[in-house]
Amino acid sequence: MPLSAGDPERIGDYALEGRLGSGGMGVVHLARSASGRRVAVKVVHQQFAEDDEFRTRFRQEVAAARRVSGAFTAPVVDADPDAERPWMATLYVPGPTLSERLTDGGPLDAGELRQLALGMVEALSDIHRVGVVHRDLKPANVLMADDGPRVIDFGISRAGDNQALTVTGRVMGTPPFMSPEQLSRPREVTAASDVFSLGALLVYAATGSSPFDAESPYMTAYQVVHEPPALEEVAQPLRGIVERCLAKDPAARPGLPELERLLGEVPSNGVIRVDVATTKRRGRSGALRTWATTLSGIRRRRPVLAAVTAAAALALGAGTVALVNSPSGGVRSGGAAGPEGEPSAPERKVALPKGWRPWQLSLVDASGVDDEAKRLKGLSGDVSGRCHGVGTALYCGGEGFPTIRVDGVTGRVVWRTKDLAEDSAEGMLESQPSGVRDGRVIVHDDPSDSSPRVVALNTQTGRKSWSQQISDSTDTALFGHGVLVTDPGDRSLTAWKVTTGERLWTIPVPRGRLCTAAAYGDVPYALCVEDYAGESGNARYIVLRLDPRTGTPKELARLKDVQDPLGLVGRELLVPHQDLDKGLSGYSSATWVDVRTGATRTAALPDNARGEPTLVDGRVYFVQESGRVTAVDGRNGKQLWSEPTTVERLGRPLMSERESTVYLSSTSGRLLALNPRTGKERWQSEARSVTGGLGGEPAQVLRVGGAVVALASDGTLFSVDPLRPDAEPAKSPAPGGLSHPPRSGATPVPAALEG
Repeated sequence: MPLSAGDPERIGDYALEGRLGSGGMGVVHLARSASGRRVAVKVVHQQFAEDDEFRTRFRQEVAAARRVSGAFTAPVVDADPDAERPWMATLYVPGPTLSERLTDGGPLDAGELRQLALGMVEALSDIHRVGVVHRDLKPANVLMADDGPRVIDFGISRAGDNQALTVTGRVMGTPPFMSPEQLSRPREVTAASDVFSLGALLVYAATGSSPFDAESPYMTAYQVVHEPPALEEVAQPLRGIVERCLAKDPAARPGLPELERLLGEVPSNGVIRVDVATTKRRGRSGALRTWATTLSGIRRRRPVLAAVTAAAALALGAGTVALVNSPSGGVRSGGAAGPEGEPSAPERKVALPKGWRPWQLSLVDASGVDDEAKRLKGLSGDVSGRCHGVGTALYCGGEGFPTIRVDGVTGRVVWRTKDLAEDSAEGMLESQPSGVRDGRVIVHDDPSDSSPRVVALNTQTGRKSWSQQISDSTDTALFGHGVLVTDPGDRSLTAWKVTTGERLWTIPVPRGRLCTAAAYGDVPYALCVEDYAGESGNARYIVLRLDPRTGTPKELARLKDVQDPLGLVGRELLVPHQDLDKGLSGYSSATWVDVRTGATRTAALPDNARGEPTLVDGRVYFVQESGRVTAVDGRNGKQLWSEPTTVERLGRPLMSERESTVYLSSTSGRLLALNPRTGKERWQSEARSVTGGLGGEPAQVLRVGGAVVALASDGTLFSVDPLRPDAEPAKSPAPGGLSHPPRSGATPVPAALEG
């Protein structure tokens, strides 16, 4: 690719000629030395260059890569980890990555696979001989040169005689190609971990799929640790070899000399794949193994090969999966007293509800599911929970437990529904509330072995009022007195009356489009992708405003390379544009679409527009996994402030104007309060969960009067006083502690709790 406008002409002694790729950690350039030698120069992104921890890890990468040399590795020729933007130059190896090779030509044949396998064993032998463990062996880190593979990127390697660089709450790697010990015992990783990764990589090269595929990297990580690999597409004798490589116990895996002998016996013209076209590979409870696209609103699933390839090609550095957040530490104040600091004795601006006390409970325990369901739920301790609050009532649901109602004042369980579907094989539920309207809780009910449906539960009793089957690929939206869904088959959208389930209207979806429901300003919208082929960057994105009474659509805009609108700023929808040069979570610009006229305007976003964006009171908050929070003016895209925090994996922010505070929570339930004018930390609390979770739903913060309620990723729900966030919670009522024994699966509640 050609150089970008902001790229320098030279790095060190090397003249840059073009870009080889870009990802979340940095940019790789093609360059030449004064003598004409071609090199690949990896340059770290500016925001990481300012991070001392990252510089330490980069120095470790350079040191590890310099120790390794061999026919099947790309040697380091120069580096400057102390430069303003750290860089490293390796010998340029012409040829695609393994992931690119499979994208263009499909799985390898027997001869190509044999050459790859033996070359990889030799490369690992060179790496391990100098006491280094690679720890990120994946398709994007293997170059397919004409004379054999080359292993690159030692970004998260560890030398056996070095102290490991540790980061609280993180395990570094790429889940489909990580070993179980990397995910569960990262300090115990040995050279056997690379053998496991090699086994997974060979399965991918032979079949186009990893042996551990799921709907998210987090589910994949669970499979790596707990489930057997999917090897039904791999023919013998290769299957027996990779099966040994993929043993959960590191001691049971073959050493490299034995592995070289075994792979040498695999014929170069034999059969390496079994045709399973008539018996599609399926995951948990028979669900087809797929991976979601990057379009946030459209839950359309597509084969894992394309997603793994795209993610691997963009990696260019260590991936990150946050696993454990230690619950150590307590409230810590930030900032000094003064105009820009925090008062030493903050005043209460919003009164606590009458009778409130700090409380904490487990939603899984409170829902009353049996021990077997709890065990099956334990996908690394993550329940993908979600809550909606109305007055003092909280309605919560998630993976592995049904929707329940909790009194936000005391933490008492008011009712638990029994009117949601269960997975017939595992007795599990998947229920996520989409919202509360007109005395109904609207729940997306999606067990893995049956058709999804939208269910309306009575807010007083928890009993089902009505239900309708819906598409398994799109979202549900509430507007006015209606619920908008995409119908099964994705050929129409229907609005149902919230209270009765009566059909309000239906509009067809033209062939070649995939549309999902949305609502902004209590008006329904359809967000559609046209000529959809599984890659959002190649599709036209169409925003349709629907008449709430008739469903009549009005096309507002056609865009490209965008995510779903974040919400309304005045009468304009704010739509962010992805920038893959910044990685999958980076944004380059935003478009504002006038919802009356369809007129559009576009403005650039700052370089720190990275992470999960949320529109709150006219501001866009970009929250990075590392803990950096950036505030951007929602009217013009100008940066207001960008501050690093010490809390990782934060969820969506909640703004309190009266308290002049932005609240966020981490997946481990560590609360963080920021000054909205400066982004400076006011305080943070101790963690409420021993796990940071692996799941896709971010942590959540809600308000019940002056109290703050937060939901951690393992289903820990708790309420605190923002002036004393670490006060010991009172003992909550027992999980079964309803006011009266439930009748037909639910209990009536006092009208006062309806809010």
